[in-house]
Amino acid sequence: MAWQPEESGLRQILQLLKESQSPDTATQRAVQQRLEELNRYPDFNNYLIFVLTKLKTEDDPTRSLSGLILKNNVRAHFEKFPPEVTNFIKQECLNSIGDLSPLIRATIGILITTIVAKGELRNWPELLPHLSQCLDSEDYNVCEGAFGALQKICEDNAETLDSDAVNRPLNILIPKFLQFFRHQSPKIRSHAIACVNQFIISRTQALMVHIDTFIQNLFFLAKDEDTEVRKNVCRALVMLVEVRMDRLVPHIGQIIEYMMERTQDSDDGVALESCEFWLSLAEQPVCREVLAAYVERLLPILVKGMKYSEIDIILLKGDVEDDEMIPDKESDIKPRFHKSRTHSQKYQEGAEEDGEGSDEGYDDDDSLSDWNLRKCSAAALDVLANVFHEDVLPVLLPILKETLFHAEWEIKESGILVLGAIAEGCMNGMVPHLPELVPYLISCLSDRKALVRSITCWTLSRYAHWVVGQPHDLYLKPLMTELLKRVLDANKRVQEAACSAFATLEEEACTELVPYLGFILETLVFAFSKYQHKNLLILYDAIGTLADSVGHHLNKPEYVNLLMPPLIQKWNMLKDEDKDLFPLLECLSSVATALQSGFLPYCEPVYRRCVCLVEQTLNQNYANLSQPDQYDPPDKDFMIVALDLLSGLAEGLEQHIEGLVGNSNILKLLYQCMQDPMPEVRQSSFALLGDLTKACFQHVRPCIGDFMPILAANLNPEFISVCNNATWAIGEISIKMGQDMQPSVNMVLGPLVDIINRSNTPKTLLENTAITIGRLGLVCPQDVAPHLHQFIRQWCTSLRNIRDNEEKDSAFRGVCLMIGVNPAGVVQDFIFFCDAIASWVHPKPDLKEMFYKILHGFKTQVGEENWGKFSDQFPQPLRERLAVNYGV
Repeated sequence: MAWQPEESGLRQILQLLKESQSPDTATQRAVQQRLEELNRYPDFNNYLIFVLTKLKTEDDPTRSLSGLILKNNVRAHFEKFPPEVTNFIKQECLNSIGDLSPLIRATIGILITTIVAKGELRNWPELLPHLSQCLDSEDYNVCEGAFGALQKICEDNAETLDSDAVNRPLNILIPKFLQFFRHQSPKIRSHAIACVNQFIISRTQALMVHIDTFIQNLFFLAKDEDTEVRKNVCRALVMLVEVRMDRLVPHIGQIIEYMMERTQDSDDGVALESCEFWLSLAEQPVCREVLAAYVERLLPILVKGMKYSEIDIILLKGDVEDDEMIPDKESDIKPRFHKSRTHSQKYQEGAEEDGEGSDEGYDDDDSLSDWNLRKCSAAALDVLANVFHEDVLPVLLPILKETLFHAEWEIKESGILVLGAIAEGCMNGMVPHLPELVPYLISCLSDRKALVRSITCWTLSRYAHWVVGQPHDLYLKPLMTELLKRVLDANKRVQEAACSAFATLEEEACTELVPYLGFILETLVFAFSKYQHKNLLILYDAIGTLADSVGHHLNKPEYVNLLMPPLIQKWNMLKDEDKDLFPLLECLSSVATALQSGFLPYCEPVYRRCVCLVEQTLNQNYANLSQPDQYDPPDKDFMIVALDLLSGLAEGLEQHIEGLVGNSNILKLLYQCMQDPMPEVRQSSFALLGDLTKACFQHVRPCIGDFMPILAANLNPEFISVCNNATWAIGEISIKMGQDMQPSVNMVLGPLVDIINRSNTPKTLLENTAITIGRLGLVCPQDVAPHLHQFIRQWCTSLRNIRDNEEKDSAFRGVCLMIGVNPAGVVQDFIFFCDAIASWVHPKPDLKEMFYKILHGFKTQVGEENWGKFSDQFPQPLRERLAVNYGV
């Protein structure tokens, strides 16, 4: 006898479902509590499935709600369901897949997928055959319901469906899906493509076998009337560019024509999906070759897509000009991610780490931070400008002439966006036009429309490099003056764009800004009193970047007195658990490093709070590990940012930090942080260890025995930044330890030699490794010299490109000492050593003397004739430099 509900139980549950639709929060809470209690009854879930599938007297929303509550129970408690309940639910799902109501069919589809996710496919062997059979049903509802469920299963379980554990059902399903591409119902056609699309990116074998049929079917649907079908066709073609370009090339002309048409589709969703095609195509090596003939027609289409649509303007409140007094909604503030400190040798700041692509400007409309046609078109123009460079200008310049000076602000705005989008790819071709364009753009900074002012900030920032290279009076001064006015704009979006653009200008101009510092600081400090929550966070960034860019020039009493009070005021207002501390701590870290001794009056409370944040995070972490059900895991970013600020203090204040370190337990805390499982925590710990070693080694020395094994264990290039900072810290410690470093040499030398000999080690890590090996050789030459032959060639090639500085100096002295101990170790690679010596511009006299002795010693050793043969292999410039500087 099949399960039947009791009348009273059913009435209770229906009452609950009705109440749960009430807007009153107290009622909602009571319902939640009651639902939790009902979960104790084994057949409660039978009632829920009964309401969903059988109780047709109720309205669809109530039935659907019953199914969604059941879905949540499946997600939370499925393992505890009695087998008879599980079977009843599964059976009912299969029986009702063709319900008359689309809402109920969709709910059943969601429920099935949730069960599949919990109970895995192998525990429900009849599911796929049953759904597959339903696809052939004459009844539209049955076919559509089954397809809806299959689409959800394909989305959530693409990998499982292709595994042997369930006998690779895709081998049957994919050919079956392909048959439905030509079904008379657009909904079914759309489901069929969406199912197959799940398997393109993973290059699933079952699809690859049928790839040509798939592509032919897509072409057949190219002109489909239905927007969902067109959207799915475009999505498929975009993915195929990435995965099977070889199969598209024979038809590429047709495809490009089709995609140009779709990029102008009357449906925004279709236009956006097809606009992605240009982004994908630009990454393909064949792009230039296949697209060249179409550029002239494609670019105007992209430019048209870059204009704000009416919807965009409504969403962006584009008609609201002054909104600076309106507080931000918390939901508008995107989470920020802290970028931990990486210790590159000081000359290397950020040279490689700048991997932040060029799409930042296309994501500037935060309230629209969903991707839209405008951003996608702009990003496509950007990447295509990077493929075709100056060749796009003959097409674009006439368009720019027309749009930039247009009477309608939306068109003018899109022209300014075009100008920014092509900045990177067409820089050389744009240079002749910049002397008239830049002043025009500077004048647009005071346009009456806020959206024009904000995009102009971004576009000008894309040409900042050129501006900084011209005489200051021509462009830099007027640009700076106008940008700083926009930092104080009455519109929040303009404030944000101006702050970001100003940060870019700071990075480009660096110390060129020194003459204008007073003016810049007055503006940025005034913005503190003006800004709402979200832009304050961007302001911190602009101030931090300024400090990084001008360095110690910031350390003048009048600048310190302007800048520090508002920062410290914010610092005192924020609670320890407030995430706004991140950007403020990052900013203070840059400021402390720049101000050096100028930061002294502020350092004690800042130092104490950082130590306190580290300690609190470690305690929370310990509590969570020992009693996970009572304590949540902490947000370790608080600890990371605090460690980084302590690094900034140590680097800026140097020996002045000694007293603070002596009176705190920071080294005990650091010992724990260095062993944290999270790489970013270790990365920041090692940076701080290196900085404390330089600033006040007397406090670090007693812990070296505990620290060295941890540092050695982290010489693992799998975590580049962790490894980099550990390597750097070992080098700094060896300089301070001198020959007392000897017990640790063998622990670290092996891993360092491995790293320097790896084929794909990044440049910064190679340089750090070479310097640290050199420093170990400087303090313990007897221990390191026997290994010289294992690393000398790579050592020389990784240090020949860096500028003269202290670190390079100590490393080369180390190598000279090692050659003295073991000259045979360098013989095979002596030409590399000569080349490395020649990379020095001004070695200190005693270092130059060491080079001289080694070169002449080698020459004497091999004799005049052999030296002649040997030096004949040198490239001409190297031979000349050695002759001039060292007389060999």
